[in-house]
Amino acid sequence: MSQDLQDGNTSAKGKPKEQWGTRLGVILAVAGSAVGLGNFLRFPGQAAQNGGGAFMIPYFVALILVAIPICWAEWSMGRFGGSKGYNSAPAIFGILGGKPRYRYIGVLGVMIPMMIYMYYVLIEAWCLGYAWEYLKGGLDLGDNPSQFASRSTEFYNTFVGQSADGALFTSGAKPLVYFALATFTINFFLIFRGVSKGIEAFCVRAMPVMAICALIVLFRVLTLGTPDETLPDQNVLTGLGFMWNPQGNDGSSWVTALMNPGTWLAATGQIFFSMSVGFGIIVNYASYLKRNDDVVLSGLTAGATNEFFEVCLGGLITIPAAFIFLGGTYLLADSGSKIGTFSLGFETLPVVFEYMTGGRWFGFLWFFMLFLAAVTSSLSMLQPAIAFLEEGLGIGRRASVTILGLITLFGSGFILWFSGESLALGTIDFWVGTAFIFVLAMLEVILFSWVFGVERGYDEAMRGAELKIPWIWKFVIKYISPTYLLIIFIAWCWQNLPGQVETIRTQTVPFLSMLVIAAVAIFVTIMINVASKRWDRQGFVSSDDEEMEKTS
Repeated sequence: MSQDLQDGNTSAKGKPKEQWGTRLGVILAVAGSAVGLGNFLRFPGQAAQNGGGAFMIPYFVALILVAIPICWAEWSMGRFGGSKGYNSAPAIFGILGGKPRYRYIGVLGVMIPMMIYMYYVLIEAWCLGYAWEYLKGGLDLGDNPSQFASRSTEFYNTFVGQSADGALFTSGAKPLVYFALATFTINFFLIFRGVSKGIEAFCVRAMPVMAICALIVLFRVLTLGTPDETLPDQNVLTGLGFMWNPQGNDGSSWVTALMNPGTWLAATGQIFFSMSVGFGIIVNYASYLKRNDDVVLSGLTAGATNEFFEVCLGGLITIPAAFIFLGGTYLLADSGSKIGTFSLGFETLPVVFEYMTGGRWFGFLWFFMLFLAAVTSSLSMLQPAIAFLEEGLGIGRRASVTILGLITLFGSGFILWFSGESLALGTIDFWVGTAFIFVLAMLEVILFSWVFGVERGYDEAMRGAELKIPWIWKFVIKYISPTYLLIIFIAWCWQNLPGQVETIRTQTVPFLSMLVIAAVAIFVTIMINVASKRWDRQGFVSSDDEEMEKTS
């Protein structure tokens, strides 16, 4: 093994290693991977349905005990693997574990972001389509306010093909198909350009534009006052109170909400997914850092940026605006179905913009911002698989992009065809985008703190650090985080698994979706087996080799 490869100056293929161009670039890229639809749509809905301000107590507990500790561990693991010349989760996990079998944890590290991309790029196309409709004035809900909601729902169902499988291809391809092809092309053009010229270059431009768009919409919401004088209670302050005042789910004391296990489950799930831990993305992104680049302050800054978009922007725009025009009774009807992620974003908010003066332009800014947020996230979902294909199979960028493009095009096409009631999308999101993420995060924590060793992990994190990690972090990441994750995961399974299993057993589309998941998992496993043989022939460097060098 050459000295350059051991020092991380070249990749496992012996070529000059890709690296981030600037520190700001990597921070914005990691923040961009986390900032997405969940910040602006899922978070406010979860908070409003689970005690408002009371929801923020378990939210910040999970942030401190789970999200930040695992975030630092992932940054450290990625940079450590990158210093050995590797950028993919299978190789990095193998290095950390010191044995080939740990590479197979990387099945999840490659599979999760790749499969999430398959449906996320379609939601991205929804955002682009809605932005276009607002720009050209094509989203018209009529002149009768009593029909705004029903017409908005009708437009959404038609646009995304909710009515039946194959609806988007009946009598010719529907507009969403072309928007999906456009978003697909944009993503793969940027990912082909590489880490610095593609991902970083886009994120350093897109993130500020997203912030500007969000601040413009926020300013409009906070200056709405009381639009309808006949409904004086529906004003800005009351709308903010509906979102943030601690309260019980049924109007009881906020303590009731805090004592409800469902509140803790919802809060932990939200912060967990919001910070993008357990996706395999941060591990990959951090591997492009230099050996002594800071990961502590950079990781914290990326996380803080995500929280700004989520709490300060997402928490102040969507629910308060909807409350001002539609009222709390409408939003919480049918168990809060109007503030679910998709219904809030694509059914409820168009009604809000219809009432709002200048709503057409604010609607365009809003959905264009969501589109940019989705692109910064979807790019991060492609790079882990690209890195694995390149260093695992020894192929170039063009070949890896082509292979990944064909795989993801098949998956997205499957979801696009089986669009009825979003069953295919929902099934893949449940298993890959939720359950598997919990599993990978727990495995990462065990690998980092128990196999690699928490003391070595702490030393690795502090290498080049511009901020000292408190010593208690070692105890938290080794004992508290895995225990907390395990408890939440068991509770989540208890609450959700029986219904999902029954759905798969009785319905065709969810069953077919599980076959697609299984096929991708088998494919990635086979590829890791092939890559392992190649790496072993090259003289794979593990963390144990480093320890032997230190003691010799």
